[in-house]
Amino acid sequence: MEVGRLPISASQRGKLISAGYTTLSSLSSVSPSDLARELNISDAEAAQILKVASHGSRLDGSEGGCAAINGAQTAWEMLHEEEMFPRITTSCMDLDNILGGGINCKEVTEIGGVPGIGKTQLGIQLAVNVQIPVDSGGLGGKAIYIDTEGSFMVERALQIAEACIEDMSESDGLLRKDFKACQLKMHPNNILENIFYFRVCSYTEQIALTNYLEKFISEHKDVKIVIVDSVTFHFRQDFDDMALRTRLLTGMALKLMKLAKAFSVAVVLLNQVTNKYTEGSFQLTLALGDSWSHSCTNRVILYWNGNERYAYIDKSPSLRSASAPYSVTSKDCSHVWDWDSDLEFIF
Repeated sequence: MEVGRLPISASQRGKLISAGYTTLSSLSSVSPSDLARELNISDAEAAQILKVASHGSRLDGSEGGCAAINGAQTAWEMLHEEEMFPRITTSCMDLDNILGGGINCKEVTEIGGVPGIGKTQLGIQLAVNVQIPVDSGGLGGKAIYIDTEGSFMVERALQIAEACIEDMSESDGLLRKDFKACQLKMHPNNILENIFYFRVCSYTEQIALTNYLEKFISEHKDVKIVIVDSVTFHFRQDFDDMALRTRLLTGMALKLMKLAKAFSVAVVLLNQVTNKYTEGSFQLTLALGDSWSHSCTNRVILYWNGNERYAYIDKSPSLRSASAPYSVTSKDCSHVWDWDSDLEFIF
């Protein structure tokens, strides 16, 4: 049984889910004082939540006619749950708009494009932005960054962290006294400490790490995003048995989808491109084939249109297909860094 079905207030359910408590079993070993501290509520309120959860757990495991079927949920509850979940901003107003407000938790989002288009920079940006405090419209979470290509640069992460803090300091939505308290948490060094970095050098390591993520996140409930840069790299070489590759990719995708749902985290998969022969000509398409395209909830393609960069919603069950242009500028605003420039992406 999920906490979204507990007979408690919507704000309490939202706080539980944001803190990583998505199922009744996740509440079974927590004490009222620990829960009160994590949710920033009173001990009495925490004790009442645990009492309700304990009662719901007994009903869920009973064999009586009133027992709820595990996993059953109404469409109304699903809609209400989706509306409660905040999204992770990309620091790009236009891109956030076509994404419905940003990268959604509990979903797998694939972002692909040609080399140099800005995939890694966007991945690092999301690893920083997920840490924006809840009071400032963020998730106040931590990030897992899985690097398969060796393209992660901590210097860029530091630059983006500093730019994010500067943006927050200039925001009209923050009172000065609130920002001083926030600034202690959002120091660039603290931001880097909240990014858990994994370097994997083979597809076997990548699969093993995917299997390990459930345990890691259960021990670090404040993780709110998992970024894989790129999901493709180790699966595009040394594979003579394509059927084996398909099975491995399918199994990994299922684990990532389950992870996103179970822990209410956003999973972002960065992908490369390849050539596909269609209607008498070669066209660029995202790598790993047509079957892989069904492994994500949303698919975003970054591409060039002349000298301009664009982001395009290629696939989504809830978002319409749309494009958002972005360009490189020195203006101090949205921060997604280009490898070859000290300027910033402005979407």
